[in-house]
Amino acid sequence: MGAGHCPGPFPIAARFFWGNDMNGFDKLEGLTRQLLDAARKAGADQVDAIALEATAVSIDVRAGQLEHAERAEGVEIGLRVLLGGRQATVSASDHSERTIQEIAERAAAMAREAPVDDTLGLAEPDELAKSTDTAALDLYDHETPPTPEALQELALRAEAAALAVDGISTVESAGAVQSQRRMWLATSNGFSAGLGRTGHSLSTIAITGSGTAMERDWAGESRVHFSDMPSPEEIGQLAAERTVSRRGARKPPTGTFPILYDERVASGLIGHLLSAVNGAAVARGASWLRDAMGEQVLPAGIDLREDPHIPRFGSSRIFDAEGLPTAPRSFVQDGVLTSWTLDLSTGRKLGLPSTANAMRGTSSPPSPGLTNVLMTPGTHTPAELAAQMGRGLLVTSMLGASINSTTGDYSRGAAGFWIENGEIAYPVNECTIAGNLRDMLMRLTPANDLIAWRGMSVPSLLVEGMTVAGD
Repeated sequence: MGAGHCPGPFPIAARFFWGNDMNGFDKLEGLTRQLLDAARKAGADQVDAIALEATAVSIDVRAGQLEHAERAEGVEIGLRVLLGGRQATVSASDHSERTIQEIAERAAAMAREAPVDDTLGLAEPDELAKSTDTAALDLYDHETPPTPEALQELALRAEAAALAVDGISTVESAGAVQSQRRMWLATSNGFSAGLGRTGHSLSTIAITGSGTAMERDWAGESRVHFSDMPSPEEIGQLAAERTVSRRGARKPPTGTFPILYDERVASGLIGHLLSAVNGAAVARGASWLRDAMGEQVLPAGIDLREDPHIPRFGSSRIFDAEGLPTAPRSFVQDGVLTSWTLDLSTGRKLGLPSTANAMRGTSSPPSPGLTNVLMTPGTHTPAELAAQMGRGLLVTSMLGASINSTTGDYSRGAAGFWIENGEIAYPVNECTIAGNLRDMLMRLTPANDLIAWRGMSVPSLLVEGMTVAGD
């Protein structure tokens, strides 16, 4: 995923590379070769194998002191065996020759007992990516990574910046993470290539007030290159300012009102659409958009597109988890749904070619997923949209969810600010917003505030006529 932010423990950003620096890949390539050989000897028809090596250092501070420090590193291997239309996937953190032989035999035995699925199978050799050189995507930071001491200093600076804002009672946590990750994928149909990634993250959670009047908010960023990170002072101050603005929060009125989704949460709303166009859900009949191909799902003039080739974005990639070449594509054009998100198996279930969207880990088979999603922005600022809405709710955070994947019925807990006469009147919490996703998405208006460095680049969104349950 591209850079983003979330409360609590901050996710390590995903960053891939290939070509200029092969140090450390020989071992991973060798492990996948051993896995393929062992699976063939165990009777497999088709095989794919993954070897993954990762290191991460995370530092958390509190009250000017080191709160937690952790270094994690290791190698994992994963093997998928296909045998007579059946499949099984196994993984291990030990990569000895004996373990490789054992998991190959176990996977073959498991596959013989699995149900038959005629859509399972590797790509045809002529479908595989011809180029696996992602050097142009600039997805590996070759500068010396920050030391644990340097990470601690970054976190302390973010904490100090938050505490310097009037009204902040404490900083719940400030943390910094640096990671490196390398993976090799090899398949029995002839594909073999490596991916690598680095990540740098920094986040802060601040608190104002105490007891039942306590409010908290946060800020955080992640990048592949340390030089692209904002300063710790920016992150700490933003977390504090967001927190202080929530003092005195109360419930909003109950009724039907327009909702303005702040850009911090707007991507979550569009994320429900992305889940509904996932081929796995469509093939199961568990998508509220399962019959919507070729229909209007967003207002005219709005596109949703995927660009897996954006430089310095961690989810960018030249090939997917089945070795197919990726390419930019639009799946909603002028508001009309034009494509599902597919891997090989779900594509075959729906009678369509893969869209090269396969993703997988060491312990799971491929499944469809999106990278670097961009939505067409609007022409108005969020303040102008708030002025247009007159009276309603600006949502800046959400919690809990009740989403019916088949009907699109939507209900979520929310917090933010009440808008009166087009301006913020007071902060709100403990409310629920509800509607139907199909209807909601057809009534939205995007703002013009796309934020850089987001794996899902979605602006603030005004949605007309939603139910708010408050007082």
